[in-house]
Amino acid sequence: MTGAMAWRRRAVNIGAFGLTALFAVVTVSVLFFLLGYIGWHGFRGINLDFFLRLPKPVGESGGGMANAIVGTVKLLALASMIGVPIGFFGGIYLSEFGHGPLGFWIRYATDLLNGIPSIVVGIFAYTLVVLPMRQFSTLAGGIALGIMMIPIAVRSTEEFLRLVPSSVREASLALGVREWKTILFVVIPAAVRGLLTGILLDLARVAGETAPLLFTAFNNRVWSHGWLEPTASLPVMIFTYAISPYEDWHRQAWASALVLMFLVLAVNGGTRLLLPRRRTGAG
Repeated sequence: MTGAMAWRRRAVNIGAFGLTALFAVVTVSVLFFLLGYIGWHGFRGINLDFFLRLPKPVGESGGGMANAIVGTVKLLALASMIGVPIGFFGGIYLSEFGHGPLGFWIRYATDLLNGIPSIVVGIFAYTLVVLPMRQFSTLAGGIALGIMMIPIAVRSTEEFLRLVPSSVREASLALGVREWKTILFVVIPAAVRGLLTGILLDLARVAGETAPLLFTAFNNRVWSHGWLEPTASLPVMIFTYAISPYEDWHRQAWASALVLMFLVLAVNGGTRLLLPRRRTGAG
């Protein structure tokens, strides 16, 4: 190899590395700019009343988003109970058994469902739940978000389980362990970090959805009792307050966006902190 060729390769390598580093910095900078911008505007509306009080009547300043925070938690909990189990077991089937035509069509249907606009899912849940019950409800909102979680949970579960080497499965089967036990006690624990990451991404995906909730959970300026009443949620309150003509409502909309963002970050960070302790204790 001549010196000129070596110099050229070194220059191309440095240039490519510099470009990738530049784009990585730009990507991270955009993220921190968004976080900083939301934080700058949101912290001005954060106070104790925001977390403990209900919204004030139209035109009055003050009040809080206590009902919307609780409503968001209820909606995400219900959506997780619906979407995560279905998506998890569907992903296990596709990863371990879905190698034929049935698996192909399930993947195809899952990708189609993942591409459906969220407002269409809201209309579907409205027809399926709201119209027969003749009222908006937390249940309808949870079902709408749960449907949106299914395709993401299916595909993420399948991909993370496929990352487990085939040799791990073969070693377990060679020891006489049944296939279902191999999946349950060998494959899934090996991919548990990825599976939890996929679930968290799934929650983050639906946590900020507004359109489906407008057709299902609607909104509520008071406390929602149980699962069969309309309920407030942070995304809907952000939408409502952001388009209002009141400056105080704009301030609370920024604060709600900040709380919603920290809610997702707290779930993500808390899981990542607790998971290594579980693995260490099990070891």
